[in-house]
Amino acid sequence: MQPSMLQSFGSNFLGAAPKWYKLLILFFLVLNPCLMFTAGPFIAGWALIAEFIFTLAMALKCYPLPAGGLLAFEAVFLKMTSTETIYHEAIKNFEVILLLIFMVAGIYFMKDFLQFTFTRILVRVQSKITISVLFCLAGAVLSAFLDALTVTAVIIAVAYGFYNIYHRFASGKSLQSDHDLCNDQAVVEKNREDLKEFRAFLRNLMMHGAVGTALGGVCTLVGEPQNLLIGGEMGWHFIEFFLEVMPVSLPVLATGLITCVTVEYFHLFTYGAKLPGNIRSHLLETAIQMEEKQGNKGKVKLIIQAMTGIWLVVALAFHLAAVGIVGLSVIILLTAMNGVIEEHHLGKAFEEALPFTALLVVFFSVVAVIHDQGLFHPIISFVLSLHGQTQLAAYYIANGLLSAISDNVFVATVYISETKIHFVKLLGAIPDIGMTGQALMDKLTDPHIARVDAVAGLPQAAATQALDIMRNLDKLAVAINTGTNIPSVATPNGQAAFLFLLTSALAPVIRLSYGRMVLLALPYTITMSIMGLVAVNYFL
Repeated sequence: MQPSMLQSFGSNFLGAAPKWYKLLILFFLVLNPCLMFTAGPFIAGWALIAEFIFTLAMALKCYPLPAGGLLAFEAVFLKMTSTETIYHEAIKNFEVILLLIFMVAGIYFMKDFLQFTFTRILVRVQSKITISVLFCLAGAVLSAFLDALTVTAVIIAVAYGFYNIYHRFASGKSLQSDHDLCNDQAVVEKNREDLKEFRAFLRNLMMHGAVGTALGGVCTLVGEPQNLLIGGEMGWHFIEFFLEVMPVSLPVLATGLITCVTVEYFHLFTYGAKLPGNIRSHLLETAIQMEEKQGNKGKVKLIIQAMTGIWLVVALAFHLAAVGIVGLSVIILLTAMNGVIEEHHLGKAFEEALPFTALLVVFFSVVAVIHDQGLFHPIISFVLSLHGQTQLAAYYIANGLLSAISDNVFVATVYISETKIHFVKLLGAIPDIGMTGQALMDKLTDPHIARVDAVAGLPQAAATQALDIMRNLDKLAVAINTGTNIPSVATPNGQAAFLFLLTSALAPVIRLSYGRMVLLALPYTITMSIMGLVAVNYFL
């Protein structure tokens, strides 16, 4: 029987999302106008924020762009913000948009080299603790210069490939035959325990690698999208950003690596699973065969990708161009030198980045509502009423808690922009500066002007006061950055790399559920969050 028009609409609306989720989104869309015209835009704005965070938290049920985009669309129609404000927010963060479009796509063409690196670690190293530390450290180093999502995608591809090889072998299937990796019925009885241990082993490594992307991501300007956003607001280049966050990022990195060793050595939180010897032998043999098949052509590709990686690091370190332009240069070099010349092959590189880029612009829409309605003024005013290290700790904790349940890019965008607005007012209150607070802030955060030069024309007392205000803003920016990056490992909602792993094809075959991921992340959440708070409080 053909469904009615109403049933068809209900089926099409948000597709395969659960019925309760669809009804709740419709309820939000009806509720917001009612709140707007009864309780006012302030209450309606806070309801919008809560609803948007809900769509982020439910990302496993429905990607946040459709549902969150409808909420943002409605906010514009209700005049809670304007399209001009949204456009202004997008232009202000254009460098972040370029980062997501071009840098992620650029790293896509380096996947062969990255897979080669992680494959070598997996099959050549005997000690599980050493493998775990290397996965965590490699994830950290790569994510400091590359995109965390792409690094995670590479780790997933390596693990999925080897699981596919062994599961087929254990089931008596060839690599060419159709096979369901989630179904163990065909697995020979004597191989079942080894397969179970292999799954646990891969779950451990995936989490070590994913946490590594967070450890490295906090360190540099390109490690996470919010880093570039914060660095852009503060006028920090690559080296400056690294030095500013170093008092917090390096102690946290050391803590993460120590945690990695501890949970593996003492078999805590379901860590400590070993790779059975017969599986290692089979995977090593397969890896050697795969390397031999590559031939000289494959080796040349790896060399070119490695050399391009060196160019990427140098270009970022010396700020030879905007981050997105550096990413574009990587695309050009790798496609030209490795013979990727078909349009449809180029297009695949952009598939991972563009959905999140669109979601980021929706973030900016909600941020525009927050600005226009002054929603965060009471919270920011309270936190800024605190003083000294208490203020820094409060910023770190507030950003950490919100990032654990929401998206860290969204939280960072809101906090850095609202905080900067407050500091513009502080600069404007300095007597005898001869300009507006915004004009002085623009000079002090201009990446091409040293701060001492920016205040050179001011009276001595005014210059000293302005520099003191900016030093305080620097510390708060670091607290925002580390707060959104470190405690957010608690759940898949806060870290895009975790969410990407959880929604990948690998997760069901290695039995990685939401709850199991939270459990595996828990020791890292505790140790890294505490060390981050200690570092913010005592080292900044």
